[in-house]
Parts: sequence; structure tokens; C-alpha cells
Amino acid sequence: MIVGIDAKRIVRNGTGLGSYGRTLVNDLIRLGDSDIQLRLYAPDEGREELRTQIIEGGDFYYPKGKPSALRKAWWRSRGIINDLLHDGVEVYHGLSGELPIGLRKAGIRGIVTIHDLIFMRHPEYYHWIDTKIYEWKFRQTLQEADHIIAISERTRQDILELGGQEYEDRISVIYQSFAPRFSADVKPECKAAVRERFKLPQRYVLNVGTIERRKNLAVAVEAVDLLPQDIHLVAVGRQTKYVRELPHSERLHLLSGVSDTDLAAIYAMAEVFVYPSRYEGFGIPIIEAIAAGLPVVACTGSCLEEAGGPYSRYVNPDDAIGMAEALKMSLRGARNRQERIERSREYIRRFEGNDVARQVAQLYKQL
Repeated sequence: MIVGIDAKRIVRNGTGLGSYGRTLVNDLIRLGDSDIQLRLYAPDEGREELRTQIIEGGDFYYPKGKPSALRKAWWRSRGIINDLLHDGVEVYHGLSGELPIGLRKAGIRGIVTIHDLIFMRHPEYYHWIDTKIYEWKFRQTLQEADHIIAISERTRQDILELGGQEYEDRISVIYQSFAPRFSADVKPECKAAVRERFKLPQRYVLNVGTIERRKNLAVAVEAVDLLPQDIHLVAVGRQTKYVRELPHSERLHLLSGVSDTDLAAIYAMAEVFVYPSRYEGFGIPIIEAIAAGLPVVACTGSCLEEAGGPYSRYVNPDDAIGMAEALKMSLRGARNRQERIERSREYIRRFEGNDVARQVAQLYKQL
């Protein structure tokens, strides 16, 4: 069976959708299922350092010639159909909430992963015209999809409520997996080099994710300023204009453009992970943090309890004092800290790669 994969985010996005795609594809390859042959379709080669993270067994395919940006967009949304038919693709998997128009008419089975519907739940975080485009793509994709993967129960409920109850039999919840590098030991010399390169403080709370309004980093800045003076906040992620709205704090360290190897070391040296986002489809950085051996403090209101499990701590996204208290009870030396870490690690075993890949491979075969 030839399975086509939408690889645009795999070759372009360093985190988020890109990490999801690279981890899933590599896990599918490692399964070694001889019944499945993967073909990865991208509008261009993207970034070499991302593309080369795909292990042997995942071959890339691109549109012919040197198309313009507009032509690439057209190819991904419509023109790719002819290439899929030519290559004998039987199942096509859209990894980032989209499927090409005409897939069903062409007789190719479509499966789509939907990560979240934040643009419909909280349109205030988007430009109004973007919300209209995203919603149109969402409804069009529902028409093309033979099956839908929701990455959390929260996302499944959002699809049914905002898309329609008639899709209930076509939705499976299959959680995201996390890259194994976060659970691997980091050598002391690597930690020392990373600490020096980024001028990291000796003790810090870590946050990972795009620094934008929805992620609500401001409340974490306020909370850390209520902790002992030697505790700092390190935030890793792409920066938006929201950075200008953050409270001024000499204990806040903003990092961007961090490699995967360096990020694993930054996780390994932190004391606590904080994820104050107001709304998420899942929250994969929480899983990465737990895998790295960190206790987690996150916020209520979406699916973060689903990702972090019962042994992480959760507070209202507007409660800086409550967050400070939860962080204080998670620092090194805090009571029951190690037990929480160990139990959380047991909880996230459900997100390990091969289990996720097997579920996805089984869906391909069912289709």
C-alpha cells in the first residue's frame, strides 16, 4: 500500500506541526511494516536541517520545475491530485488539518490529523480574514476526509461541536508522540556548553512554545517574580509582537532559534516546566518536559490536564499567585516532587511513539 504524506510542515516548521510530522513519520518507518510504503509530498525542499531528520525509508516528492509561491500553494491544494494518481497513492494523510480538494473524487482515501480549532474557539487571537480562511479549509477538509485523527479528546469534542455530530463515527483520538531525545540522558559537557552559549542562570523555570498572546507567558513572568530571587524564567520559542506586552523582569530570558539538541539540554537543566497557555489542542511541550524529568505546572481551561495527567499541577490562567505557589511546590527539594515526576512519567507512556505509529498504520489499512 502506497501512503502519501503531506510533508510541508515537516520540511518547514521547526516545532509544533513540524515536530509532530517528523516524529510520526520516523516512528512509522521504524515499525518496519512491509505492507506500507511512505511517500512524502512537499511544495519545496524547505530547510535541510529539518528534512534530513527523516530517517532512511521516507522519500520526498516535489512539484516539477521551479514553481512560484502561488503555484506551490495551488499544487498543494489541488494540483497534487494528479501526482498522487500517477504515483499510485491509495491513502493520503494530511498532517496539519488540510486535505487537497478533489481527493475523494479521485478515489484516493483521505485521512487528516486535526490538532485544534482555536481559530474558531478563540478568534480574537487571529486576524479576522485568517479565521474565515481557516474555517473554510476546515469544512472543506471534513468533506474530503474518510477518517479524522483528533490529537486529544478536547479536539474531538471541538470537531463534533463546531463541525457537526455526523462526523462522530469518522473520528479517532490518537495522541501525539514525543521525540525520544527528550528522555535520553544529556552529557554534562553538553549541558555546560549549552549553559555557556545561552548564558543560562543556574536555577530556572522553563517554558517552550511560540511567544504569543494565547500562550499567556505574562502570567508566568509575574509568578516567577514572586519566587526566591535566584529562580529565573527561560522561555524558548518564536517571538511575536506580544513580547512587547510582557512585564519587565530581569529574571526573564527569551531564546529563539534553538536547535533540537540544545533544547534537550535546556530541558535537562531546568527545575520546573510551566505552560500557562489559555487554550491548546494538546500541548506536546508538556510531554517533552515530563520525559525530561521535570514536574509540570500548567493551566486549566482546555486539554492540558489530558496531556500532563493527574500528577502535574494546574491553575487558572489569570492566577499569578496560584501559579507561583504551584511552582514553589515543584522546585528541587519540594515535598513529593520526585514521586510526582515518576508517576507523570508512567502516565506519558501512552504517548510513546510506536504505540501511536501502530494505531495510525492500522487506520491506513482499515481505509
